[in-house]
Amino acid sequence: MPYSSILNNNNCDESKKEKSEEPTFFKDLNLDQIINDVTLTKKHYNLKPFFYTQLHDVETIVYRQEIAKDLENQLLMTKIKEFSKKMITVRQYLSLVSKLYYKYHKDGWYLEAIKTYCNAVNNLYNDLLKIDLNSRGLVSFREYLKAYVESENFTKLFSETEKIKASLASIKYCINIKGNTVKVRKYESEIDYSIEVLKTFERFKQGDVNDYRIDLPITSGMNHVEAQILDLVAKLYPEIFSKLHDFCTKNTNFQDKKIITFDREIQFYVSYLDYISSLRGKGLRFHYPEISSNDKSIYNYEGFDLALAMKLIAKDERVVCNDFYLENNERIFVVSGPNQGGKTTFARMFGQLHYLASLGLPVPGVKGKLFLFDRIFTHFEKEENIKNLRGKLQDDLLRIYDILNNATSNSIIIINEIFSSTTLKDAIFLGEKVMEEIIDRDSLCVFVTFLVELASISEKIVSMVSTVNAENPVIRTYKIVRKHADGLVYAMAIADKYRLTYNWLKERIKI
Repeated sequence: MPYSSILNNNNCDESKKEKSEEPTFFKDLNLDQIINDVTLTKKHYNLKPFFYTQLHDVETIVYRQEIAKDLENQLLMTKIKEFSKKMITVRQYLSLVSKLYYKYHKDGWYLEAIKTYCNAVNNLYNDLLKIDLNSRGLVSFREYLKAYVESENFTKLFSETEKIKASLASIKYCINIKGNTVKVRKYESEIDYSIEVLKTFERFKQGDVNDYRIDLPITSGMNHVEAQILDLVAKLYPEIFSKLHDFCTKNTNFQDKKIITFDREIQFYVSYLDYISSLRGKGLRFHYPEISSNDKSIYNYEGFDLALAMKLIAKDERVVCNDFYLENNERIFVVSGPNQGGKTTFARMFGQLHYLASLGLPVPGVKGKLFLFDRIFTHFEKEENIKNLRGKLQDDLLRIYDILNNATSNSIIIINEIFSSTTLKDAIFLGEKVMEEIIDRDSLCVFVTFLVELASISEKIVSMVSTVNAENPVIRTYKIVRKHADGLVYAMAIADKYRLTYNWLKERIKI
């Protein structure tokens, strides 16, 4: 297969169109936090558009999964990072050249950029030859590199760079300074007194000493005196410096476009795998789920909210994992239970898993099968906006109307606590109407609610309940389980704790 991109196979055109705007549901699902953290140290690559661009093709998702699996080989990851580091240096050199003033100074750094680029490409190709690759993307890229490094253009670029570097290294000259006069002439086998000086002071050396020499940064410029000296040296060796300038002028576009693109695109995987490595180090599991565009029988075992997990791990706190599955005609999770019990976290987890899986990335859990959606719609509680002169109920209705008007059978809808501003009777009535619309569309849905009545209106609905500690119901377990929602479990636990159940009251009355 001819190499096209490390992100997209040859058959996928839609995924090549990067989106610059963050999807509207990102903030509700805390995906904005995740992507901000993933791309934090690689801002110069402009990676966010990759994470904003959802895939709609199962084959491309599998293509990416294969590449990510290959990159979990630490040797390969190390070699890719070494290549990227060299490419960063190339860009630094080219940036420096654009800021310099003196002709031969610019040519010298430009030559250094070309040399670094050639070494980076050669080293990467040789490294990839030694590593067992299984992904179509990396195998085809290795084949592309092979053809490139063996091409006449690259071999000529590489050999000419080496020759010019060797010619420049062979230059020797002397500087005579007398008062304000500086003269430059060719080296004529004069004694190198620096060697004699070192020999003289060698006897005073007492063991190893600190090296106080300073490596000048590549941003160091050249002052006018140094520039004039260099011009005089160029006049002494006109042929060498002429070849240098001609070479630099001729190779203004020395970098291969596909290799430059590879360097950027591969960071999509590197940045995400680096991000989740700290969680893996704490024992949390990630997997590559099966993706289906037509089967809505989905499941995921031991999943978790990625954004929350990162915060908990930072504080050395425990991360609670949860399972879910839908089978046959089941389409909707109605999640109920006590406040602060993990219901919203479960809803966010469901959305995060599906979105990250749609990018071809490993997701939290040990095993899973997820649905390839067309769009994600979220309805989370928001503060009233006094500028639009709408009440909260009206705002809820308008927002859910917009969602239902655009959702399809392939959409995912995530609703978190809707109609909390109206009476219980009206909330149930409106909730049932919304649920009927979702059922008619056959969309996948997570519906977090205090309206337990919604959990039993259709066979397409699965009731999920956030549980509490049996001995102390004030303590949340943050486990969300498939369970009939009767609205009494939490109340009974509280009543039992304070001895207010029927049996406890009977005993107290007897006394």
